Amino acid sequence: MRRLSVSLLFFLAAALHFGSSLPALAAEASYQEMVDASEEMPGFLPLYWHSDKGRLFAAVDGFEKPFIYYTGLSQGVGSNDLGLDRGRLGDTQLVQFERHGPRVLLMALNTRYVANSDNADERAAVEEAFARSVLWGFEVEAEQDGKVLIDLTAFAQRDAMHLGELLARQGEGNYKVDESRSAIFMPRTKVFPDNTEVDALITLAGQPKGDILETVVPDPHAITVHKHHSFVRLPEPGYEPLVYDPRAGFIDAGNADTFLDYATPFDTPVARQYARRHRLEKVDPTAARSPAIEPIVYYVDRGVPEPIRSALIEGASWWNQAFEAAGYEDAFQVRLLPEGADPMDVRYNVIQWVHRSTRGWSYGMSIRDPRTQEIIKGHVSLGSLRVRQDYLLAEGLLAPYDGMSDNKALREFALARIRQLSAHEVGHTIGLEHNFAASSDGRASVMDYPHPKVLLDDNGELDISDAYDVGIGEWDKRAIIWGYQDFPDGVDEVAAREDIIEATLASGLHFIADRHSRVSARPGAGPAHPRASLWDNGEDPVAELQRLMTVRNAVLNRFSERVVREGDSLARLEDLLVPVYLMHRYQVQAAATVLGGREFSYALRGDGQTPTQTVSKERQMAALEAMLETLSPDALTLSPSLVALIPPKPPGAAASRELFPRSTGYLFDPLAAAASAAQLTLGQLLDARRASRLNNQQMLDGSLPGFRQVLDRVIGALWSEEPKGADGAVARRVQIAAIATLVELMGDANAAPQVRAEALAGLDGIRDRADKGRRSRDAAWQDHHRFVMRLIDERTADAAGFGLSPVKVPPGSPI
Repeated sequence: MRRLSVSLLFFLAAALHFGSSLPALAAEASYQEMVDASEEMPGFLPLYWHSDKGRLFAAVDGFEKPFIYYTGLSQGVGSNDLGLDRGRLGDTQLVQFERHGPRVLLMALNTRYVANSDNADERAAVEEAFARSVLWGFEVEAEQDGKVLIDLTAFAQRDAMHLGELLARQGEGNYKVDESRSAIFMPRTKVFPDNTEVDALITLAGQPKGDILETVVPDPHAITVHKHHSFVRLPEPGYEPLVYDPRAGFIDAGNADTFLDYATPFDTPVARQYARRHRLEKVDPTAARSPAIEPIVYYVDRGVPEPIRSALIEGASWWNQAFEAAGYEDAFQVRLLPEGADPMDVRYNVIQWVHRSTRGWSYGMSIRDPRTQEIIKGHVSLGSLRVRQDYLLAEGLLAPYDGMSDNKALREFALARIRQLSAHEVGHTIGLEHNFAASSDGRASVMDYPHPKVLLDDNGELDISDAYDVGIGEWDKRAIIWGYQDFPDGVDEVAAREDIIEATLASGLHFIADRHSRVSARPGAGPAHPRASLWDNGEDPVAELQRLMTVRNAVLNRFSERVVREGDSLARLEDLLVPVYLMHRYQVQAAATVLGGREFSYALRGDGQTPTQTVSKERQMAALEAMLETLSPDALTLSPSLVALIPPKPPGAAASRELFPRSTGYLFDPLAAAASAAQLTLGQLLDARRASRLNNQQMLDGSLPGFRQVLDRVIGALWSEEPKGADGAVARRVQIAAIATLVELMGDANAAPQVRAEALAGLDGIRDRADKGRRSRDAAWQDHHRFVMRLIDERTADAAGFGLSPVKVPPGSPI
């Protein structure tokens, strides 16, 4: 028994001594067997496809070598509301494979907290202070000569973009990946020297709850999309990151691009941000004009039909004008995507054509090196229904179907907008931010949102020949010069770029970024800068509103069955009427920025800019009066002949959210249309943020109007008289809309207390007017005043207590 124990101990010791090599011999044999049984795909991250098992293996050669990883949808859902489009990009992360015993981890590195220092201990102190994220854990399937095989199948087929969570948040149901209905999609799985592309068909199975999925999916219990995974080698050394300057016009991504460098001196801010841009260098930096070592090339989706394809290419190509201004020759090029190329492939900057069930936004996105914000891939997604919306706008404006056989003007109107849209979204992918002040500088940038410039000629005829601008604007050129200039050796680049900024400021061009220009999703106030508006025109927003209302009146006067093609349903009249009737909606928002507004700049100490400046009382009151004109019955009442032309939607044609709301069932409701237009203005005049700004400005300068003064003028204008007939019906409907908006303001817990108090006082004043109005000789007005009194008598702090809410306005953006 003792001899057996000694032998057993000897065997165990030998096993411990040689144990590391014994499994390796078996692993080497299995490694070769697995490779021989698979289709080999050599390249950056080599792949091995085992078709019999439906498994995809990757060969990892070396660990703790960072690279870029990102996800996307190569085949989407097709709903603008969900945003799960073909070409949607997920997160871009700096990752590396790490070996821990029998397991390989895909580790996402924390690039937000760093120490850019030569001191390893200093770097380690930061790395150990903040968490990383393991994206996936792989078992080692086989091993040979330091290389390991891992199974990517489950990793590629997972819900990497958290689509199930997104659908749940949207109220569409609870969905999870069904592995039995998911698979690696080999036609789009490819390997190249510097990138590996893996595509997976995944099916999200669940119980639908909402109304969206059933409109775009054959069976809403099973949503099958294609998930794309890209593994990308880090760019070659030599790129110099560019420190972000808020005055330069490059994208402000906020926390998304901000990182904290704890190696900076303690008297220097730790938070830093780099500008997004492509790598671009001159062949000869000393030359005033030089070709680029490697030009920036964008490729247009082969799925775009003509003549739209040519319009996209032309519009995107405008950016070469800006790079020429920066001293380059033919440095920005646009071509057709090579046949067989995949738009998701990181090697191609693409302008992708995306189909959806409804019209929606277009996007300019990019894949970037998280360490430097160097753009590796630009990725534009353009919604295909936008061009049809522009064509519809032209039909409503021109009423062209009066026997004309050639509608060239309509097609050119739509294509002109598509050229501008292509340039705009490409501008984002090369690093540029929106500039919503550009319209006030004579269309100085394609990075603004353009409203079609519709003119009246001397004969009162509509002129759309200059509806959209052509080419890159002066602001765009200045931004590209700052961001992409390649300076000769020996030049102080920081000082040189500051000189560029100073020249831009001296030119008189203005820049107001996205964050200071957006309005809320509901009709309401947002921007406070009189130049910071979307979809507007002109230097003076109030004068442009007055001009546009004159144009709108002319368009409505000629609006007839001539807007509809011969043989089409006349019910389409309402589809065409909505954008025409509401064509002033964005200029109202622009004029509202003057009321309680304040001009400002992104001033740095010492750059000579004025930080802020109050808008004069005269301008503010002019804006108020111009906005009140849009609430008058003259502006809102539709002619009986036009209303009589609009039938209900026929069988086979469904109603949509693009139409006016109604209280009349399926019949067109002209009062609901008037209420929609009125709500656009009332939402601006009676907005909580604007009201606070008005009160604050009056607190600082008693000569400026406060909210109570504005509210009294609004009530006085809406309750000044009792029109008869159709005008009276419209006036009463506008009053109800005003009361509903005031009720909501009074009940807004986020509004300033004084604003809520003044809203209450305004309602009390309306109640007093209604009490006097009960003695009106007009029965309709008598009933209306009694109803108003009852509503206000039953008011509570909760707006729902009134049974009223502001009118829902048909969507406008994107035009």
